Amino acid sequence: MKNPLPLHTLGNRDLLSGHKVAFLCSRNCPAEAAEKSRLWAIAQRERGSCVISGFHSRIEKDVLIHLIPGSQPIILALARGIMSHLEPWMERRLGEGRLLIVTRYAESVTHACEDSCFHRNRLMIEMADEIVVAFASPGGSLERLCRENPHLRFFLL
Repeated sequence: MKNPLPLHTLGNRDLLSGHKVAFLCSRNCPAEAAEKSRLWAIAQRERGSCVISGFHSRIEKDVLIHLIPGSQPIILALARGIMSHLEPWMERRLGEGRLLIVTRYAESVTHACEDSCFHRNRLMIEMADEIVVAFASPGGSLERLCRENPHLRFFLL
C-alpha cells in the first residue's frame, strides 16, 4: 500500500495477502446498476472471491446482502473508526476467520463524511488486485478516483 498512515484492523489480517476484488458504486446510480451488481455479487460468492468494499451506498449494501450467505472472505473498509458493537453476521464471520474490518481512522471517529469516504475508497483501490465500479456519478468523487486510476474495470458506464 502506498499510504503510510496506520491501518486499524479487526479480524483475519491474512485476508490482505490473498486476491481481493474491490467493489465501488456511487450513492446515486441508474436502476440497471442494481441488477448487474446483484448478479456480480452472486458470481463472486459462488467463486469464493474475497470482496473488499465500504458497503456504504445502497448498491454496495445490496451486494453485501448477497455475499453474506456465502463462505468466501469479506473485507469491510470503513470511512470511520471500527465500531464497538458488531452486527451478528460480522461476529459470526470474525469467529470463522472470514472477515477483516479495515480503516485508517481511530475508534473515536464515529461518523463518515465525504472526505473520509473518498480516502476509504482510495485505500480500497490501493489494497485491491482487481477493481470493479458499478457506476460513478459524473462529476462525483468516485469518478475522480476512476480518472486517477485508469486501470479500473467498469461493468456499467
